[in-house]
Amino acid sequence: MNTPIMDLDLTKQAPHSPRERIAGFAIASRAADKCRASVAGTLGEYHYDCALDNLLFSFKGITAAQFKTAVQAAVNYEDVGACLLANGTKKSPAEIKLWSEETEAGSPMKNPERRASFIENCHRRGLNPEMNSTFDWLEADDRASFSRKSV
Repeated sequence: MNTPIMDLDLTKQAPHSPRERIAGFAIASRAADKCRASVAGTLGEYHYDCALDNLLFSFKGITAAQFKTAVQAAVNYEDVGACLLANGTKKSPAEIKLWSEETEAGSPMKNPERRASFIENCHRRGLNPEMNSTFDWLEADDRASFSRKSV
């Protein structure tokens, strides 16, 4: 299946969930959406090459600029996945699956520098920071941001 890359206006809609995977990589769909919106000038309040994106880039041993080049050349999301698989640090399917699962379940609760902010952000969205992941918070924040704009 070839899923065309969408040029999203992130001032009007959220990027893909960080859970949506390309070639098994969590974060990749969302990073691709933010990258393209950055180039188009429609990033809104989102940030490309942020800490979340850099989890993916670090895992693969690539830079934001390398990812941007791949995204700009891609016709579909599968092209981005093929570039991730072919470039940077080689990763087995098992390594990709484990990293994606751990990243999806991750939370800053054990990070003293990010804990207070995460607790505050979770409470603002009605989430329990002890039970919810970073991805849970991002999805809740996306929903809240765009439900306000559609009213």
